[in-house]
Amino acid sequence: MRVLVYSDDASTREKVRLAIGRRPAADVPLVEIVECATQPAVVKRLDSGDIDVAVLDGEAAPAGGMGISRQAKDEVHDCPPICLIIGRRDDRWLADWSRADAVVAQPLDPMALAEAVAGLMRARSASRIAAR
Repeated sequence: MRVLVYSDDASTREKVRLAIGRRPAADVPLVEIVECATQPAVVKRLDSGDIDVAVLDGEAAPAGGMGISRQAKDEVHDCPPICLIIGRRDDRWLADWSRADAVVAQPLDPMALAEAVAGLMRARSASRIAAR
């Protein structure tokens, strides 16, 4: 499965990539990470239809992951599930506005992020099987 990781910060993308690893849980497929540092790159990849799960940095600038998530949910046909990384737990209400499917707060807990991504991968697989 292809997992898109968006952040303007290379160290954040690296932390996410390391937390997810090659397989975030034993019962999900191997992961191919696609990194994006800009909002146009994210939109292009999501529009291509080849992304299975997206992990977006809510604190990225100039385009934050919350706005990108909201836009994707409104505009991308068969939008993949989105995990949003928020700066503070108090930002959860903003994450709800963004219509993200999962939320993980900073500082990143690698186990929590891997678990969230694995859950979204399971959901994506199930929705594709049901659509057949």
